[in-house]
Amino acid sequence: MLNYINSEAKPPRVATIFTKPGCPFCAKAKVLLEANGISFEEITISNHGPSSKTLRAVAQADTVPQVFVEGEHIGGCDDLEVFLSK
Repeated sequence: MLNYINSEAKPPRVATIFTKPGCPFCAKAKVLLEANGISFEEITISNHGPSSKTLRAVAQADTVPQVFVEGEHIGGCDDLEVFLSK
């Protein structure tokens, strides 16, 4: 539909972010995504759902946040800042 209305318009970007409760870097990454108009799905790492083993399998990383934009693994909060500055 967007292409019909404006063939040059870019669809909004979407992201997935793996977080842990209370993580200040996770909070900062979410603010960065919101400030740049990127909607996101948040996956919370815990003992009762996706675990650190899941994170390691998906992102090859043990730390949070881990951000994916349009399926591309960006990395942590600092990596996200660099990605958004381009």
